[in-house]
Amino acid sequence: MTEDVWGLKTRILHHGAETDPHTGAAAVPVYQVSTFAQKDPVNLGKYEYARGENPTREALEHAIARLEGGDVGVAFASGMAAISSVLLLFRPGDHLLVAEDVYGGTYRAVTTIFRQWGLESTFVDTSDPGNIAAAIRPETRAIFVETPSNPILKITDLAAVSAIAREKKLISIVDNTFMTPYLQRPIEHGFDIVVHSATKFLGGHSDLIAGLVVTRDAEVGGRLKFIQRAFGAILGPQDAFLLSRGIKTLGARMEAQQANAEKIARWLTGGPGIRKVYYPTLTGHQGREVHLRQSAGGGAVVSFELQDGPTAHRFMRSVRLPLLAVSLGGVESILSYPATMSHGSMPREERRTRGITDGLVRLSVGLEDPEDMIRDLANALTS
Repeated sequence: MTEDVWGLKTRILHHGAETDPHTGAAAVPVYQVSTFAQKDPVNLGKYEYARGENPTREALEHAIARLEGGDVGVAFASGMAAISSVLLLFRPGDHLLVAEDVYGGTYRAVTTIFRQWGLESTFVDTSDPGNIAAAIRPETRAIFVETPSNPILKITDLAAVSAIAREKKLISIVDNTFMTPYLQRPIEHGFDIVVHSATKFLGGHSDLIAGLVVTRDAEVGGRLKFIQRAFGAILGPQDAFLLSRGIKTLGARMEAQQANAEKIARWLTGGPGIRKVYYPTLTGHQGREVHLRQSAGGGAVVSFELQDGPTAHRFMRSVRLPLLAVSLGGVESILSYPATMSHGSMPREERRTRGITDGLVRLSVGLEDPEDMIRDLANALTS
């Protein structure tokens, strides 16, 4: 019996590369080396130089590929290194369709570095597949989406987008950071490439920076492995070890954090001074039915809008439990201000057209007692 027949909770722990094949160690250790001794100068072994292959990183790459249901996993030094390496699959003059409410770091890379390089892009509202079909050009090569999106959790129909991509012979790419493969597996819905900021829920403990990519087929995966080796934005063995360890508790963490998030989101809908709450499973959330078809719950991120910027600032200065910080996905709750954090690199008018107002706050819900978190939020809202 192979690992492919096990359920997801079991595959998280038993994916085929969970132990060290050389020593039998219960976890693949940190191979903190730069190079590997060779027995022959012509016929080199599997491991030559750690930029190309490292056993610790290799075990992690195997694990994420199995969890996402893809063929090849590739680990990078950060989420943006992963996204940028995927964009290197394309050439100057190629055109991409990108979700308009994409993560601010992705927006920055696409509109600066890759635009200067000659990669063209058009931002579209991918929550309506018709917008995607209408924006395709002869030179379009790929569609890049997030669902739920960061930070207002807009929903994109994965099956519909992948169908358009197949019909037009485009590569479909999705950032699956918010859901993780525990809650959503885009390759099952036809996507070609899945990217993660593994810094977030996959790592889960706010103690590493990492990016992961999984490709549906070996050909694209081979091209991406070449870019990993040639470009060199690899994940180091220590972070690969920590990330592998974090993934082992992914199921338990996501279930608990998601349950807490849904409870807090429902409370926020009647909270004092709350203008709007964004959470995928709330009644009335745009795309809710689509999301429930392709995902196993709403995830652990809740965004909500207060009256204006000064009100949001006073609220964030008043909370006691959440960490006020950039990032998300840790075991502790993290409160972020998109206007200066995740989307600070996006011009204000661009943020506003995407619904990212100065009163918007994003809460990544952790493992605290949700009743304690609600009391803290209530005190901050009424202070």
